[in-house]
Amino acid sequence: MALSLLASLPGGAAPVRDQHWSLIANQLFPALTDLGNAHAAVGILSERRARMDACKEAPACVLNAGLWSNKEIDDLAAAAAKAPANAWRKAALADDGVKAQVSRELRGLNSIIQVYGLGAAPRYPLIDGPVDAAGSQRFHATVTDAVWLARAGADDPALALDASLPLAVALLDANDRDDAVAFEPLDMTHNGAALGRAGIIDWKLFPYTAIIIPGIGPEVPGMALSARGKLNVRMAAKRFAEGAAPFIIFSGASVHPKGTRFVEAVEMRRALIERYGVPAESIIIEPYARHTTTNLRNVTRRLAALGAPLERDTLIITNTSQSSYIESAEFAARNLKELGYAPGAVGKRLSPTELTFRPSAKSLRIDPADPLDP
Repeated sequence: MALSLLASLPGGAAPVRDQHWSLIANQLFPALTDLGNAHAAVGILSERRARMDACKEAPACVLNAGLWSNKEIDDLAAAAAKAPANAWRKAALADDGVKAQVSRELRGLNSIIQVYGLGAAPRYPLIDGPVDAAGSQRFHATVTDAVWLARAGADDPALALDASLPLAVALLDANDRDDAVAFEPLDMTHNGAALGRAGIIDWKLFPYTAIIIPGIGPEVPGMALSARGKLNVRMAAKRFAEGAAPFIIFSGASVHPKGTRFVEAVEMRRALIERYGVPAESIIIEPYARHTTTNLRNVTRRLAALGAPLERDTLIITNTSQSSYIESAEFAARNLKELGYAPGAVGKRLSPTELTFRPSAKSLRIDPADPLDP
């Protein structure tokens, strides 16, 4: 039966597309996947292709050959900037343009290869990194398997630009680090009801476009929602009932304690619906952010998806310690160090637990240097 089925397939059948890899690639490398689909910059990539092919799948050779030099990054970014406008599926990849976005994605791609392939320390060692300790026998075995997996998927249409793309995605896949796409398609499913309602919202009728609740982990294994998380939910329910904003946005991934199965945004959403009767169509989740910096960055992306006017204020509600931290010089410096920009402007303090926040379009930039929270 299997032989007859194979015999019936046309000899020129199209390459197999891995839908999971497509999700990861589009989430982490939107500009690079667009560029690959446009078949651009072939000349720049031919030398890289020869360099990686010459490795004959020797893992260390393939990994180092897959890294992008500064000159290669500059050359491809410059070529991308010259690609026709219709080559890009997303009208605005970033506020600073295609060239800058391509450069960021290539440096992020390098970071994935270095951490998950070559054993470099991740940005956040306490919660990130490969499944096995770098340098261990199992780590090297996983890397070898990932190189083979990448080779098998080298013709995947979603990663057509360069062999380093399937290599980076295979390294994440081999370590089951699919955090960046665990809830996709997020806005079509989990946030679908709210996005449908957003189309009929008159934003001028509300003091704020959204109530933002950043994540706060329980730090206790097996606990779904901490006391502080429950406090944040109650405060959000009260302000929503007062008509402060048409939407509540919960942000937070599964982070604290390390290995927890509970996602902060999901658990807070569940509590808001079950305990306070707030309808799902008024709630947005952002289940990827693992830090306060990316809480605010990623929430801006959800506001953009809603069609909310970014030039208007939102309202951040959280416990007093986290609220004070968001207002601090320490937090401002951390944003500049880790994101390279401020995700928005922290404004007026309304109470010990409430701050106004004006989001920035800079938050629409994608930075796969942290592939678990891009």
